[in-house]
Amino acid sequence: MLFKTKKKDVSLVLSGGGARGIAHIGVIEELEKQGYNIKSISGTSMGALVGGIYAIGKMQEYKNWIYTLDKLEVFKLLDFTLSIQGLVKGDRVFNKMREFIPDMNIEDLKINYAATATDLIEKKEVVFTRGSIFDAIRASVSIPTVFTPVETENSLLVDGGVIDNIPISHVKRTKNDILIVVYVNADVPVYKPFLPKEEKEHKNSTYKKKIRDFQAYLSKNNPITKNEKLGYFNLINKTIALLTYQVAKMTIEKYPPDILINVSRDTCSTFDFYKAEELV
Repeated sequence: MLFKTKKKDVSLVLSGGGARGIAHIGVIEELEKQGYNIKSISGTSMGALVGGIYAIGKMQEYKNWIYTLDKLEVFKLLDFTLSIQGLVKGDRVFNKMREFIPDMNIEDLKINYAATATDLIEKKEVVFTRGSIFDAIRASVSIPTVFTPVETENSLLVDGGVIDNIPISHVKRTKNDILIVVYVNADVPVYKPFLPKEEKEHKNSTYKKKIRDFQAYLSKNNPITKNEKLGYFNLINKTIALLTYQVAKMTIEKYPPDILINVSRDTCSTFDFYKAEELV
């Protein structure tokens, strides 16, 4: 059993962490398997996305889709832009998800849900508890310099993890609930229950060439450490993980959960969405 208690209502907090956030799916599935009732969710970045899709009731559809992604399919979903605010617009992946996941107003969901983002203009955290869930998720996943921020008349919204990667204070608590936090940037050893399937070979080399050219372009002027060469995305990944790690520790100390589930930040790179089956 996950937790020896008669209490079955769960308030669930899901951290950001790029592709590592796919592990949230496995946690949710295990909670349901053991008979727990998820009554409320708060999440940021990938945690906001997975939590939101679960709240809509389309987790299986999302899981079926993401399991089909390989490296080339992930690359095809990246709509690159020349904007100085970010490399990827993000419209393509969200438009794809809209094909099988309907947008809903957060206040109409059966589960209490909150997503967080960061307003760079007002220098504050923004919490979405009403309005379009897709708009909330899009703002929450806007990793600085990678995805273009969401602009409104008075705000510039980026990833909620910039301020707090574990939004415990925004999950709605219920009497006698269990507070569970899933943190996918933890400084713990990597655990891999099985080796991933061999990647499919593609005869068409067009996208392979694009990937190589793009990686070469991004890596052209990257600094080299004594131990490894950091590509552009990995550099961002490690920088964000380091910046949020100390804040996450303080958050957990301030709001100690009943259960803390740690997933190693070294499990995979931020953009390894093609490893979905392994991560779940």
